[in-house]
Amino acid sequence: MFLAGSDTWTITVEWAMSELMKHPRVMEKAQREVRKVFNGKGVVDEASIDRLQYLQLVLKETLRLHPPGPLAIPRESKETIVVNGYKIPAKTRVFVNLWAINRDPHHWAQPEVFEPERFLNSSVDFRGTDFHYLPFGAGRRMCPGMHYGLALAYLSLANLIYHFDWKLPHQMKPEDLDMRERFGIEVKRQNNLIRA
Repeated sequence: MFLAGSDTWTITVEWAMSELMKHPRVMEKAQREVRKVFNGKGVVDEASIDRLQYLQLVLKETLRLHPPGPLAIPRESKETIVVNGYKIPAKTRVFVNLWAINRDPHHWAQPEVFEPERFLNSSVDFRGTDFHYLPFGAGRRMCPGMHYGLALAYLSLANLIYHFDWKLPHQMKPEDLDMRERFGIEVKRQNNLIRA
């Protein structure tokens, strides 16, 4: 469980860093918030992390677009059922496509656009109770490492934003940043971010 938790939060932080560099307005707003809350402390600690409201929106939106685990753990149907007109025979192994649910245009306006403000004044949360935002699955079998992974992602990203000014290398424009995904058990960036 620790390996799964550590790999997924690092993927999340890398995607968040990518989205922030691709969207300088969002980066500036998140950085301003973190630096205001932790002004003069020298380090971001867990004690005040809940005061980072905008950073929470950034991570929610990052996990909506880039859930590290694109498919929920498989389930097996106990009996034959019909879901939305599709017959699923008994003993069929079923995968829930979290990646597709998080980008469903029936639930999200402009689902391919990175827009953290979509979660402002929204009751949609990480627990998947709305069933259209499922970065950690839902119900009794949702990811047991959710709180661990979120804490690590918040602290890591907040510290990176607090201590560093990021920019794209060699006059690269935000729209030129390669955001392609490499699908597998986890959804990583096609090409890793490179330190300039």
